[in-house]
Amino acid sequence: MNSNVVVITGASKGLGLALARLYAQRGDRLVINARGEELRDAESELSKLADVVAVPGDVSEIAEDIARVALEKFGRVDVLINNASELGPSPMPALIEHAWQSLERIFRVNVIAPIHLAQLLRPRTIVNITSDAAVNSYPHWGGYGASKAALEHVSRTLDAELEDVRVLVIDPGDMNTEMHRLAEPGVDLSRLPSPENVAPRIMEMIDDVEDSQPRLRVAAGA
Repeated sequence: MNSNVVVITGASKGLGLALARLYAQRGDRLVINARGEELRDAESELSKLADVVAVPGDVSEIAEDIARVALEKFGRVDVLINNASELGPSPMPALIEHAWQSLERIFRVNVIAPIHLAQLLRPRTIVNITSDAAVNSYPHWGGYGASKAALEHVSRTLDAELEDVRVLVIDPGDMNTEMHRLAEPGVDLSRLPSPENVAPRIMEMIDDVEDSQPRLRVAAGA
């Protein structure tokens, strides 16, 4: 019973699944969330290693369900990893042409849902997965980048307000993921590290309770 209770959103593939595998391998208890059908496959795989429950659905719509399941089953949450992200249309439009309805959805998933989950779960550690698009201006990345910049400000505010909660903002760097392929259709991403390459370093950052840096970046290929 000394294992942590970890909630991971966007856990059916990519970085979320890679992190969930590492936590399951060391016996931590997991609540995983994602929209895709692959979530049930992830639950089946991970349940062979640890106590895992999946809560399928859009994180911007079912935060209450995620919190209810996590707290009813495990009684607490130690680590919340807000990994789920919404990119917007593919290929990504220029910001001046980006439909407001799409922008609203991006902010609901990337900013409001992480806040809502933190409010409901009150974990000991909050990990918000960000992007270098939060601090650099790239053409066509405006909607996504603005949402990640907002998430970083939210994180700094929570860190200032919550004395007994660690708040980490982790930029995993460019990876060879489905989301990145959607962001840049046709671009060869084979040179980039996989989520499986990056996830161990992120876990080290989360486990390093002495690290007080507000924003952490994982070196490519770490």
